[in-house]
Amino acid sequence: MNHFDALAEFEKEFKRLSKKYRTLDDDLEKFKKILITTPTGIGKNFVIIHSTETIKVVKARMACRALRDRSLRVIYAYFEQNQKIDFIEIYSKGEKENEERERIKGYLKNQNPAHHPI
Repeated sequence: MNHFDALAEFEKEFKRLSKKYRTLDDDLEKFKKILITTPTGIGKNFVIIHSTETIKVVKARMACRALRDRSLRVIYAYFEQNQKIDFIEIYSKGEKENEERERIKGYLKNQNPAHHPI
């Protein structure tokens, strides 16, 4: 049903974090299963930080067993029309306070050059 993809920056961050948190591969697979059924999430662990007719950018908390079920932050874009999710960023709240707004703006600009992001 859903197609998952990731930016190169996400892949790099994920690789670095997976060395630190050994359960991260499994944690991401469980997170993907949640996204397949509820792409924009449910509850307070999911916040839509940007929304247009075609794309929603969501900031979510992803449980990480290596962190004793505390969470990592995942930023992703959801395209409702073609049921596609692009992972944009993953980070630990302990390492940095907020998402990289410039990366999200750049990502959105690449999706629709005429669009003025955030």
